[in-house]
Amino acid sequence: MTGQSRKRSNLPVVAGVVAVIGAMGTLVAYSPTLYVMFCEATGFGGTTKRADAAPKTAGERVFTVRFDSNTDQGLPWKFKPMQTRETVQVGENGLAFYEARNSGAEAVVGTATYSVTPHKAAPYFVKIDCFCFTEQVLQPGERVDMPVSYFVDPEILNDRNLDDVTTITLSYTFYRAKDQHLATPPKQTSRAAPAGLVSGTADVN
Repeated sequence: MTGQSRKRSNLPVVAGVVAVIGAMGTLVAYSPTLYVMFCEATGFGGTTKRADAAPKTAGERVFTVRFDSNTDQGLPWKFKPMQTRETVQVGENGLAFYEARNSGAEAVVGTATYSVTPHKAAPYFVKIDCFCFTEQVLQPGERVDMPVSYFVDPEILNDRNLDDVTTITLSYTFYRAKDQHLATPPKQTSRAAPAGLVSGTADVN
């Protein structure tokens, strides 16, 4: 096959990749919620799984979970993790908190997208409960602590491709929700762990 022929045969593949990237950019810009739904369905971009509860027993292998935060420039919030990292055993139920503060002059609805890196670890990072599952409403000057309950799936022990992973980073980006409905006032979140929840060892800022 000549160079010209190879270039022509690759054009449909390149066009497809460009189309997917363009579609993802459009979803993020206009509807972060739809972006999250797409990622949950496809595993795109390091999206995590969900579960009702953690395993009953924890394994010996230990992971460091790092927490990262970003805020879209269109959202007048201060958003950051309450701890830089936690150390958890595989299968152990970890609990972390993020802080959000509305520094604007009006009530705002925010919605969060999230991802896990390295991406190959995302299928084994499982959330039980998270502030990112629902939109958040903050009144002017209001501050809330928002929890995320998670565990590292013991199935990761069976994946030799993950043997080199010791640190997993959980990253969130908050956006202004497209639909700014303010019918339901925000609910303050207690920092106390739910009954029966085992928290990892945290290095607090």
